[in-house]
Amino acid sequence: MRLKLAIQKSGRLNQDSMQLLKECGIDISNGVNQLKADASNFPIEVFFLRDDDIPQYVQDGVADIGFVGENVVYEKAKKVEVAYALGFGKCRLSFAIQKGEEFTGPQFLAGKKIATSYPVLVQQYLDQHQIKAEIHEISGSVEIAPGIGLADVVCDLVSSGSTLFMNGLKEAATILNSQAVLIKRNNLPAELVPILERLLFRMESVKKAKKHKYVLMNAPNAQLDKIIEVLPGMKSPTIVPLATAGWSSVHTVIEEADFWNLIEQLKTLGAEGILVVPIEKMIL
Repeated sequence: MRLKLAIQKSGRLNQDSMQLLKECGIDISNGVNQLKADASNFPIEVFFLRDDDIPQYVQDGVADIGFVGENVVYEKAKKVEVAYALGFGKCRLSFAIQKGEEFTGPQFLAGKKIATSYPVLVQQYLDQHQIKAEIHEISGSVEIAPGIGLADVVCDLVSSGSTLFMNGLKEAATILNSQAVLIKRNNLPAELVPILERLLFRMESVKKAKKHKYVLMNAPNAQLDKIIEVLPGMKSPTIVPLATAGWSSVHTVIEEADFWNLIEQLKTLGAEGILVVPIEKMIL
């Protein structure tokens, strides 16, 4: 039995998805324009599909799982389960208005023409706030709609906001914060559950590794107790005596988010020769 995985056939999510599989030690050999490929060292086969079609294929059981943006999952509203947040492809679905306007809250949208590729999510937002507006569903180049008189407001995916800026628009309000997620079909066959669990275990190990750093430092023995107190190691740091009397080498793992604050504290406590090494996999 092989687990059938659907991923985007081209674009940023394709690149990130293939990179994740590679980091999980899964070897996928796919040729140019190939729509299906098998892994040579893991019981999985990959289908390369349009992003918008992936929830439907997973619901229908053509694919068992899929990597897709949350925005697509909630817009398509198919009967699938979000099983894991992948941590890449982060963006937000936001309303954008012309630079000279002031967004005064949801009521600003009342009576407006809204251009979007996400009519379901936009309508849900309008219904939630009891607002009546006219939705124009268009695919691609949503940001040009106000400039050509098609709409007053747009609702589109935003990452850096540079595309909005170039079209004389500014971000006003966010409907949804999105990232790539793993979705799975309902009633996944029992024989496939262990394969999915193996895949999730590998992905979690890769994800944790990216959030942590392996740190080595030389520390004066007189300050070891204080240094150990500030180190948030998984259990406790490894301490190895150095040839130089009164000094030890301290090894530990720290979270990326805490890195600079901890380094500053360690320097203050006399740590020297601090080395920071990326972690490829992290198994807890």
